[in-house]
Amino acid sequence: MSGFAWLPWRRPPPPIDEARWRDALAACPPARRLSPDDLQRLRLLAARFLQRKRFHPIDMELDAKQRLLIAMLACLPVLRLGFRALRGWRGVVVYPGEFKVRHRHHDGNTGVVTESDQIRIGEAWQIGPLVLSWAAVEQDLAQPWDGSNVIVHEIAHKLDMLDGPPDGVPPLPRGVSWRAWIDTFQRAYDRLSLAIRRGEATPIDAYAATNPGEYFAVVSELHFSDPRRLEQAEPGVAALLRGYYGPSPAQIVCDRPWSLLR
Repeated sequence: MSGFAWLPWRRPPPPIDEARWRDALAACPPARRLSPDDLQRLRLLAARFLQRKRFHPIDMELDAKQRLLIAMLACLPVLRLGFRALRGWRGVVVYPGEFKVRHRHHDGNTGVVTESDQIRIGEAWQIGPLVLSWAAVEQDLAQPWDGSNVIVHEIAHKLDMLDGPPDGVPPLPRGVSWRAWIDTFQRAYDRLSLAIRRGEATPIDAYAATNPGEYFAVVSELHFSDPRRLEQAEPGVAALLRGYYGPSPAQIVCDRPWSLLR
C-alpha cells in the first residue's frame, strides 16, 4: 500500500447492509421519492457519512437504524454538491428531546456581554458538531411534508458556514449565479422582515427573519418538505434552491413503487 491510501478516510466506506437499508428506507419518505440513480447516490453518501462522522448520543441509546436515518437526511441536501460539502466537522450529538444551549452575546455598542440559556431542537456551529433532537427527527419523518426538517435546517447552516460565518450565501456551484442569489435572497428577506414588522401573517416562518443565515436555513427546509408553499411565496428563491440542491423529493406525486427499489 503506497501514499496515503492507508488512511481510514481514503478507504471505500463499508457497504450498508441490504436489510438495514430497506428498513431505513421504509421509514424515510423523502428518500423513497428519489429516482433510482439518486437513491443509489444517497446510499453511497450515507455510507460515507457513517464512516466519517462520529455519533455521540446523550442520555439515550442510538441504534444502527437511527444512525442511518440521520445519515440519509443529512446527505439529502448534498446529493448534487457531493460529500465534500460536509467537510470540516465530524461529530453528531443527539439528545432524546429538546436541549438547552448557553449563548453569549456581545453588545458592540456598550461592550456588555450577556449569557442566556436557549431551548433548541437543533444546533450547528462553524467549528463543532451537528446537534440534534431525536424527537424532532422522528416528527419530521412522521410528517415529512409539513415544511419542517431539523436536519436539513442544520445542514444548511453547515453549508452556509463553509466559507465563513453564516450569511445566507453558501459557496455556490457552477451554474448558480452569485449576483442573482444575493439580489433575490436579499429582496425576499427584506419582504419577509417588513411583513413581520407590520404584523402580517406570512407563509414563511417568522424565524427566517432573524438574520440572512436563518432565512437560508428555513427556506431550505421548505424546499425539501413544502416546495409548493415556497414557490407561491418566493418563486425566485425556489428556483435558485432547485439549482443549488436539485429538485425537491416533495414535488414527486407519490412514493416510488417498492418493486423499483428492489
